[in-house]
Amino acid sequence: MRIAMGGVLHETSTFLPQPTTVADFSAGFGLYRGEEVRQRFSGANMCIGGFFDAAKSAGFEAIPLLWGFAYPSGVIARADYEQLKSEFLERLLAADKQQRLDGVLLDLHGAMVVEGLDDGDGDFVTSVRAAIGNERPIVVTYDLHGNHTPERMRAANASIGYDTYPHVDMGERGREAGELIARTIRGEVRPVTALHQLPLFWSSQRQVTGHAPMNEVLARLHELERRPGILAASISTGFPWADVPQLCSSVFVVADGDEPLAQQAAKELGDWIWAERSRWYQAPQSVRDGIAAGQALGKYPILLGDYNDNTGGGAPGDSTALLRTMIDMNLPDALLLYLVDLNAVAAAHQAGVGAQLTLPLGGSSHPSQGPPLEVTVEVVALSDGAFRYDGPMYAGLTGNMGPSAWLRCGGVSVVVVSKREQPLDPAFARSLGIDCSQLKYIAVKSAAHFRSGFEQIAGSIHLVDAPALHSHQFGTLTYRKRRPLFPVELK
Repeated sequence: MRIAMGGVLHETSTFLPQPTTVADFSAGFGLYRGEEVRQRFSGANMCIGGFFDAAKSAGFEAIPLLWGFAYPSGVIARADYEQLKSEFLERLLAADKQQRLDGVLLDLHGAMVVEGLDDGDGDFVTSVRAAIGNERPIVVTYDLHGNHTPERMRAANASIGYDTYPHVDMGERGREAGELIARTIRGEVRPVTALHQLPLFWSSQRQVTGHAPMNEVLARLHELERRPGILAASISTGFPWADVPQLCSSVFVVADGDEPLAQQAAKELGDWIWAERSRWYQAPQSVRDGIAAGQALGKYPILLGDYNDNTGGGAPGDSTALLRTMIDMNLPDALLLYLVDLNAVAAAHQAGVGAQLTLPLGGSSHPSQGPPLEVTVEVVALSDGAFRYDGPMYAGLTGNMGPSAWLRCGGVSVVVVSKREQPLDPAFARSLGIDCSQLKYIAVKSAAHFRSGFEQIAGSIHLVDAPALHSHQFGTLTYRKRRPLFPVELK
């Protein structure tokens, strides 16, 4: 049994002006070809890593083709997307010609937008389907934050989404997909998928799966999966910064040869989510209110999530409002992770450890990110950016923030970096000599993934509404293509 595998992953913000290119894939998590994919991701907590695990447990030969991941950013240039898709299809057809393939596993995101293609993921899956025909199965894994369409669901035999946020179950979902495609090829099951779309914005605060109310959604989802005839069930909370017609949340269910059963189950859970829609939205709170709430609890460190400037969702990472407030309040033992500022990094490296610098920080990418913050700082430590993740997210993988520096202004420290990456755990801060567990305030440019590595040391966690490009006040954003959604147009 020979199963091809790979994918092109991108979470696309249509609000960012700079297009995404092949170079961004190479500079992001990287572009890997053939056996490079196996070498990089075997054993890693990623869907592609789970595919390799499933090859061992389910007894099939894994044929890696092409895998690429660009950090969330602007719309992908059409020519660059076509280049990546063409290479994937060429490798697919070459592998099939060498020895017939039995199926294809695709690791995709679900919120990819290409110039001229609102549904980039749908185009990719349908192109793979056209290449291999209708007789061989395709199973796809998706991020929790996909904007799903009937077209992409029809093109695959089965689609499986992450359960968790933070995404700590990626490897598990990859194994699930791999085992399902093996069962399908053996004729043990005949998967069919139904999609139920939900016209609502789902707040980041209400998506954390380890806490109420999201844990109730997961409990109902897993109850569906235990029913006879149901092979898999998933939800998607959507990606709101993609102005596309398919922007929405959704439920999708895979049943064994029974499409009406899949449709009924997806509608049942979808109807309950819609009936409870007010529970999935939470109004933003200000930075000062978040700090005050943490101080009232008196447990440290207080974690502040700057979710409007979440680099993990494509934001530039150089907004200054939260840092400005921390300095204005003269917070002691405080740290901001991370501020993207190549000029500040270069100045720090040129000056060296121990130097005092007066320089502007942040605020250079977009007017929404606020003006630069003029500060005098001490250069405490420097780094080339290389580190290894603690996990559980990206466990087993290394990362690189590019040239970076730890700067300190009074009691407030900031780590300035060259690459846009949200802090998933304290590993990189520790590589600079920072012990996050000993701090009183930690601000992170992230919406939820930081919980995977920081929640165990946090006294309390508060998402705060500091002005930035990716506002969670969705009524203030300029959309041109999306449908009416709760709670903006629909009530």
